[in-house]
Amino acid sequence: MKWYCLLIGTLFVLGSSLHASPKNEPKFIESAPTNETTIEEVKHELSQINKELTKDSSIWTKSYNSYMAYQGSRKNLREVQHRIIELQDRPSTTERRLEIEALQAKEKILTDQIDQFRAQGTSPFVSLLKPDAIENAPKITNPFGIITGFSYTKRLHGQYKDYTLKAEELRELTDVMQRQVVLYRKLMKLDKKSDYEVELDATLLQIEKFKLALDTLTSTADVYGKRVESIEAKINNEIKDQIYKLLNISFVILILFAIAFLIKRIVKRYITDNERFYMANKIVTFVTVTLVVLVLLFTFMDNVEYLATVLGFASAGLAIALRDWFMSIIGWFVIVFGGSIHVGDRVRFVKEGMEYVGDVLDISLLRITLMEDVTLTTVMNNRRAGRIVFVPNNYIFTSMIANYSHASLKTVWDGIDITITFDSNHKKALSIVKEICRKYSKGYTEITRKQINKLRDRYSLKNVNVEPRIFTFIEPNGLKISAWYLTNAYATLTLRSTISADIVDAFNAEHDITIAYPTQTFYTGPIEKKQQPIMEDA
Repeated sequence: MKWYCLLIGTLFVLGSSLHASPKNEPKFIESAPTNETTIEEVKHELSQINKELTKDSSIWTKSYNSYMAYQGSRKNLREVQHRIIELQDRPSTTERRLEIEALQAKEKILTDQIDQFRAQGTSPFVSLLKPDAIENAPKITNPFGIITGFSYTKRLHGQYKDYTLKAEELRELTDVMQRQVVLYRKLMKLDKKSDYEVELDATLLQIEKFKLALDTLTSTADVYGKRVESIEAKINNEIKDQIYKLLNISFVILILFAIAFLIKRIVKRYITDNERFYMANKIVTFVTVTLVVLVLLFTFMDNVEYLATVLGFASAGLAIALRDWFMSIIGWFVIVFGGSIHVGDRVRFVKEGMEYVGDVLDISLLRITLMEDVTLTTVMNNRRAGRIVFVPNNYIFTSMIANYSHASLKTVWDGIDITITFDSNHKKALSIVKEICRKYSKGYTEITRKQINKLRDRYSLKNVNVEPRIFTFIEPNGLKISAWYLTNAYATLTLRSTISADIVDAFNAEHDITIAYPTQTFYTGPIEKKQQPIMEDA
């Protein structure tokens, strides 16, 4: 009942025109009361509607109540201020002073209430009638924007649906209140003593406000829907263009990969060396991926000149900050197109006094992957092998790199030193060593001779002798025989071990050849005193 009492005060401010012009009242279809219709039935139905409206108080009802409370607070504030002015004009007494203080306190309370409801303004549904702001439509310039476009249109449809649901809710609420008006009028006809004039007028005023809001909401929804359709059509056209562009780019990329596949098949047919085929395969893959990236960049970048400018400045900054990386990339080009190192080659790297000898597993854009093998270096120096060593490509500009198998030359010279005593038959020893070396390196000698003949077209070769070479040197402990022979670059230790054992066995079988080693001689006999010469006087 408090709510209805509040409405009585607002009727004089906002609804007086309704009584003066009854032709503006909404027309309702009322059913004439019948004998079966009783007052209790109408009151019960009216009570059910009031409970429904009170229980399921919608946002429209809450907003309207806030608006009415705002208008009532303004009316009360004007009355309080007018009363304060009247009291201030009268002679001052204790009773008037206390009343003025009470009115001023009430004025402050009413002012605070008005400030809280000020957002309602002169219309109870300002915030509800205003649709959600439509964000700027995204410009779809690449395939990734397709997802953004679909998400944006889905969000627009959600906003439009929420707005139309507001209209539906308001329409249903208005229908319920119209039924309430019919019941009020029935009750007033059935019970002449009942006084529902205030409730009826308040409901009629509320229905009028709701209908005005519904008309505004409907017209705004139509405009809002047309704008949503226009934006959706524009986004759909952009999405369609991007889909066509994506199909064209996919076709171009498919052709590039098909060409790369055919080139790899041709390379596989004409390059029998596995290492060379591996490197050629990597080059074809690198070129194909680079072309695909360039096609994507130049297709989906709106301003290519801007891209070139940005890349220019970015490259300058990155060249300083990532100098080693850029040097490694340049080193990769030198390695791949210079042909100094290939996958499968046996190489030796020296870094800070450490030597690493092994086979090249992979040559990537930034580094060489090396598998360390058991070699003379690992036996004499490192004392371990089997490690995976990653060598940056920029080392080819700063460090010494030795390739044991460059240009299909799979053999290297290896040497064995052995010392015999000075009284040994050194000529026989030289003959034995040379025969053993020739025996085990014969196959490698023939292979090397053929490979060197092929290298003459690329390099100036002076000494092409591939036969074992035997040298003799005088050492403090005896005569050192140094034998050099050709062996497989990947299995030097195996042949060295075999030849060393055969030489030792052959020398031990000869009675006139003795292997020398550091010795010391101790004399344990008596020491004879030498007679001192007699010096005669002159």
